[in-house]
Amino acid sequence: MSMKLIRASSGTYNVRAEEMARDRPQMKTVKCIVHFLDETKESFEVDKRAKAGALLDIVYDHLELIEKDYFGLQFADVAPAPDAMVRAGGKQGPTRRWLDPLKNLKKQIRLGPPYTLEFAVKFYVCDPCKLTDEYTRYHFFLQLKKDILEGKLVCPPTTAALLASYAVQSELGDYNPEEHTDGYLSEFRFIPNQTENFEREVSELHKQHKGQMPADAEYNYLDVVKRLDMYGVDVHLARVRDQSNMDIQLGVASAGLVVFQNSVKINTFSWAKIVKISFKRKQFFIQLRREIGTNNNDNIDNLIGFYMTSYRSCKNLWKSCVEHHTFFRLHKPNPPIKKKLLSLGSKFRYSGRTEFQTLEDGKRRARIERTFSRSPSKRYARRTVGGTTRDVIMDEKNVLDGYRNAPVNNGPVNNHVKQSRSMNSTINLTRNYDGYGRSPRSSFQDYRRKSNTQWSDNQSEPDEGGFVPPVPAKMQDYYLDENTSMSQQSFELPDYHEFVPNGNGFVDGQGLVVIRMRPDDQGRFGFNVKSVNCRGRDPARPHQGGADQGMPIIVSRVAPGSPADLCIPRLNEGDQVLQINRRDVSTHSHEQVVMFIRATRENHSGELELIVRPNVYVGDDPVEEPEFQYIPDTHHISTTTHGDVLAESLLLLQEGIESGAAVAQFEQLYRKKPGMTMNAARLPENIPKNRYRDISPYDQTRVVIKNGPDYINANFVNMEIPGSGIVNRYIAAQGPLPNTVVDYWEMIWEQQSTLVVMLTTKMERGRVKCHQYWPNLYETEDLGALQLTCLKEQETPSFAFREFLLVNMDTNEERHIVQMQYIAWPDHGVPDDSSDFLDFVIRVRQNRVGMVEPTVVHCSAGIGRTGVLITMETAMCLIEANQPVYPLDIVRQMRDQRAMLIQTASQYRFVCEAILRVYSEGIVKPLDDYQR
Repeated sequence: MSMKLIRASSGTYNVRAEEMARDRPQMKTVKCIVHFLDETKESFEVDKRAKAGALLDIVYDHLELIEKDYFGLQFADVAPAPDAMVRAGGKQGPTRRWLDPLKNLKKQIRLGPPYTLEFAVKFYVCDPCKLTDEYTRYHFFLQLKKDILEGKLVCPPTTAALLASYAVQSELGDYNPEEHTDGYLSEFRFIPNQTENFEREVSELHKQHKGQMPADAEYNYLDVVKRLDMYGVDVHLARVRDQSNMDIQLGVASAGLVVFQNSVKINTFSWAKIVKISFKRKQFFIQLRREIGTNNNDNIDNLIGFYMTSYRSCKNLWKSCVEHHTFFRLHKPNPPIKKKLLSLGSKFRYSGRTEFQTLEDGKRRARIERTFSRSPSKRYARRTVGGTTRDVIMDEKNVLDGYRNAPVNNGPVNNHVKQSRSMNSTINLTRNYDGYGRSPRSSFQDYRRKSNTQWSDNQSEPDEGGFVPPVPAKMQDYYLDENTSMSQQSFELPDYHEFVPNGNGFVDGQGLVVIRMRPDDQGRFGFNVKSVNCRGRDPARPHQGGADQGMPIIVSRVAPGSPADLCIPRLNEGDQVLQINRRDVSTHSHEQVVMFIRATRENHSGELELIVRPNVYVGDDPVEEPEFQYIPDTHHISTTTHGDVLAESLLLLQEGIESGAAVAQFEQLYRKKPGMTMNAARLPENIPKNRYRDISPYDQTRVVIKNGPDYINANFVNMEIPGSGIVNRYIAAQGPLPNTVVDYWEMIWEQQSTLVVMLTTKMERGRVKCHQYWPNLYETEDLGALQLTCLKEQETPSFAFREFLLVNMDTNEERHIVQMQYIAWPDHGVPDDSSDFLDFVIRVRQNRVGMVEPTVVHCSAGIGRTGVLITMETAMCLIEANQPVYPLDIVRQMRDQRAMLIQTASQYRFVCEAILRVYSEGIVKPLDDYQR
């Protein structure tokens, strides 16, 4: 008993330890150091028990990013070493991992605190033109520069030099021979192992970018870099799971899974082709859809497997696939899978916003006119030590000290220093820009002076020496709603099923667009408005009045290079003005509308805000055209031994049509190829020869008439069939007007064409679509030096066939001309069934056998149905040559030769479905000579 009492009464108390605990601060926050893409770093304090999403929000707010969902934070993680490395006695090294916003910081980052992270692009948008905010594009520009410098993004030397020249233009501005002397690029680093020859090549390219403002140069940079095979690819090391045991790289991108060997793309598995992705230990699997034409009773799955270097790397690849598929393919993330008792496998699902949600949110936000500084590149100085040349990084202090202490004449670098870009005595290392990304030195006013342009209302084109910046895309988005069946360690990739062709404006789906602009230094916005006669009024009546005469207010003209032309989004001819500075103009006259626009210059901000409905009217006849847009490059499946590329291309097309993605991509394709001119069509003597004001031929490919007036609204369109040596030659033309019939037949005679394909009737919906440019049966018509006689005419419910005798009265030379007219196209939309149209195309092809002269194809404008027929015949030829069929590439190739070919989304969908039909029903098959 006494022992128990002694034990109970004993104890110890560490006075020193308690006092130290008292003095020790109770840390409730943790320090996070974030390195940004402009080579700056910031320190942030967050609650140590907080989710990582809290840190991400702080970082986004710090940068004031709008399109923030493309970015993330990376941290170094000590991952287990691969088995082969361990056996070789290697040490485990740090790997980069993305911060999961749903998990605690301390459970993810093993190194620290303080935690060190890097801000980086996580999801590379398939086309940077989708990025509406210039500040976002600037961060993409910085990231891609870094990727190339670090060797992560491999590109050919010529492309690297072009990209570097755009980067130099963005930072230094126009090339100045007095300022940019030999060696002025020696302080910059663009690629690994950079040489002086490379710098000289960059300098020569820099001279060609005169007039480009920083935002323009960065835009061009992104437009070039997006075409690289490894652009936007998250690379993972792997090994083929077969006897070859070949080392490869698996890349996860917006389009799907890409396979590289030695940084060369050898295959692509698009998301549309993949059914499921899964992993087990170090093995990664993808399950593909059955190809068209396979036996439906075949139960063998098309499963492809790869060996990864470790379990961790395998799971990281799987997670990357899950995130990329969800971000780029889904309308919204599917709800997370609830963990069940004793369930196995990863339940990870992407939890952030998708690209679709980001784009929608961007359209709802008001445009922010921000001012931000572009940071200078990290400078290097070459020093030779012991015969070895090394690059020494120069920080801001070193750069300043070097500039201040440099002698006047001491080599190329110091000559560059002497000609500092600062106009004052101090040296500025950063360049400030306004909300349009223009520096004070290369502002809009300076550009006007360089191009000697007055921007008057009578001017049609800026000087050729000036630079007209590209217009970013106005996006068409698509709705992706998927019902996903998930398994444990697999991820099902379901289909799209609905497409919503909303415009790029309000959420109501009516395609309204908000456009903001400020006047130039002369107080001009650079556009005119008029009231369009849309209720059957006399066309000769002056276009005046607005609501008082029941006429909408339409933009009639936009001066090139003016604020209306340079604003983003751009104001276009044919746009209907609904509101001016939040004032509804539907109840005001034309004079009042003009007064509202002029009064804007006198308010405090001087900003004009318009709400328009895009492209409502074009000329006197509405032309249903998509906006001027850009398209991301299609990701083709490489020609390898892995399957039939023709069948694979049509499988992708079928998936794209069913999902709406194919139509969405078509909606983003440019209508007119940038850089092509249409000056001949705008000459006063040629304007009356155009049926529609906005549909003109390119100067570079237009048909020139040698005998008589040289102008006619027609272009040469040549479609090459790869692997066959065939080139189908066409002349795509508008339907003749009464004043162009003679020119039309003179063109046919000079080009020795013997087949004319007509894809319209003379009248549709009460409007003249094409003048009858031929005589009636057995009649003869004199056409200048030519004489035309109709010898034969035959008509069916769908077709009309005519034969003509065309005689040159000067030489008495005779030619027989065949005209084939398709008359079954409805007055509005497209045919409900493609049977008659396909029959017509087959008959056209039969008449073209052995023909080397161009076939003349026309409808009314020479772009819509004309493009449909050329696309259809080209696709048939590709199938016969056993070549893959990518309709979007066909349209792009056509539009490079004549603008706007295939006019509407419904026409594109119609021809795509017709292509699938001729293949699936065997109407057209690969010829024996091209069978592999």
